[in-house]
Amino acid sequence: MAQSQAYTVDEQKIASLQERPSVLKRLTVSLVKARWPLLALIILVIAVFIAIFGPSIAPKDPNRQDLIARLRAPGEPNREGVVENVLGTDALGRDVFSRLIYGTRVSIAVGFVAVAIGGTMGTMLGLLAGYFGGRVDDFIMRIADIQLAFPFILLAIMVLVVLGQGVVNLVAVLGIGQWVTYARISRGETISQREKEYVEAARALGMGNTRIMMQSILPNILAPLIVIASFNVASVILAEAALSFLGLGVPQTVPTWGGMLAESRDQLIGGKWWLAVYPGVAIMLTVLSLNILGDWLRDFLDPRLRGSV
Repeated sequence: MAQSQAYTVDEQKIASLQERPSVLKRLTVSLVKARWPLLALIILVIAVFIAIFGPSIAPKDPNRQDLIARLRAPGEPNREGVVENVLGTDALGRDVFSRLIYGTRVSIAVGFVAVAIGGTMGTMLGLLAGYFGGRVDDFIMRIADIQLAFPFILLAIMVLVVLGQGVVNLVAVLGIGQWVTYARISRGETISQREKEYVEAARALGMGNTRIMMQSILPNILAPLIVIASFNVASVILAEAALSFLGLGVPQTVPTWGGMLAESRDQLIGGKWWLAVYPGVAIMLTVLSLNILGDWLRDFLDPRLRGSV
């Protein structure tokens, strides 16, 4: 009789597990139901597609100058009556549409790579600080406090002035500048997890500290870090645009959205609105899409809010 009851309980558990929808299915249903995050995801997929296949999509060389066609308005035909520049040209006659496409590559690449560097670095340091505590915790957190004592944009400007322009230097500065946020969150989550039963069970089984941190604790603290990363990509793209606007990002020969905004300053008084509007809209759409997707991801990963998404 007891065995039949046990079998019944096991069968009920198996049935409930089988009826439970997969993570991918819940994610898809939640995206379709929310609508705005789905639209944001579509915009980001298009941006990533443009960033990858930019050279094949761009109709012209983004650095090719044509002074005869300088400051041509969007859709304005040339002398032969042919529209060569859909979004117009800049002060040097360069095609705005092509430069906008190539600028997508820099912004997307810098945003995601910098967040990957800062997120990985900060998560690992926070994991070490929270798990071992004591002097390790004090040392890592004091370094974080020192970095937080300096405004990030001023620190980035100072470092880039010393190192010089370049995509690698820009990614390194933006990546290293983001690690503190991840370290603090990772440390706090690790402290709350390290004394739980599953960690004690792993120690009792003879697992080393590295395996416990990487296989037991890390998977359980990733959810808030992923949400922070989704928001952080947007802030890094804005920081890249700001630094490029100040002339401290990538070299001027590399088209970027922030660089295009900087070049449009002298032309805005003359009514050449397209030089600032198109890169500004590109930045706005990308950042807004990342923020909407991050907000939805936070609700989706939070068990308390999961029923509402």
